[in-house]
Amino acid sequence: MPAAKTLDRRDFIKAAGTAAAATGLASLALPVQAAAESPKKMKKAVKWGMIQTDGSILDKFKLLKELGFDGVEMDAPNNLNKDEVLEARDETGLPIHGVVDSAHWKDTLSHPDPEVRAKGVAALEQALRDSKLYGGSTVLLVPAVVSKDVSYADAYRRSQTEIKKALPLAGELEIKIALENVWNNFLLSPLEEARYIDEFESPQVGAYFDVGNVLRYGWPEQWIRVLDKRILKVDIKEFSLKKMSDEGLRHGFQVELLEGDCDWPAVMAALREIGYRGWGTAEIPGGGADRLKQIAGLMDKIYAS
Repeated sequence: MPAAKTLDRRDFIKAAGTAAAATGLASLALPVQAAAESPKKMKKAVKWGMIQTDGSILDKFKLLKELGFDGVEMDAPNNLNKDEVLEARDETGLPIHGVVDSAHWKDTLSHPDPEVRAKGVAALEQALRDSKLYGGSTVLLVPAVVSKDVSYADAYRRSQTEIKKALPLAGELEIKIALENVWNNFLLSPLEEARYIDEFESPQVGAYFDVGNVLRYGWPEQWIRVLDKRILKVDIKEFSLKKMSDEGLRHGFQVELLEGDCDWPAVMAALREIGYRGWGTAEIPGGGADRLKQIAGLMDKIYAS
């Protein structure tokens, strides 16, 4: 945007958001321009808790490397010896691309008690520091939880207020806060999630897009196109609408990758369309070496679709 005779970026976001809100499209006013890393193809990782083998931290890093994974995502805060984690990372050359906030379901940022919210902010700030220490680029965060006792409006307002408290540290550390779409009764459409992110007016906030979580009430490829450059990271997960219908809601997740209702070719086409070539991290039942090898192969098939 030319500098002369134009609004600056912050004023433009405010003006565009206000105008678009009248037509219900505020979330499309201006995509966050901070998002995906851009290697030649998507990278493949697993969550730390999926590695269910005996041995040291180093042994587990070596196994992932041998199986062809490009990296791993840790939890934070955690009880691991940080020196051992860093030594394993350095010896194997296996990156830790980010961390998952391990307190966001317990000390929610939408809780009515300000002391609980303060604990949540402290945990988020520690996760930001841990991600920086590990050499990561993001912290996965569930921003709020709506319930009978926590209204949607209060969750929206409280969570934005609390997340803003962590933005100065996120900016200083150059770590982004990636908001996951998850079954928290919150941000139930891609238009709303995009608007919620844009309202921070910060390149330090974006989306952690979970493919499988959307299938309960939408189509991942549609969310991807709306969220666009706001997407910082992607979770690879499957879901079966039939199992959900026949056996119960959460049974929908009890299906192998490529055997559910996710249209992976459409998902990959949408990701390519928005220029996403960053991290994809499996978030499914893990196991030992054989199971992890199977997951690596399934992810390769998904990426090639």
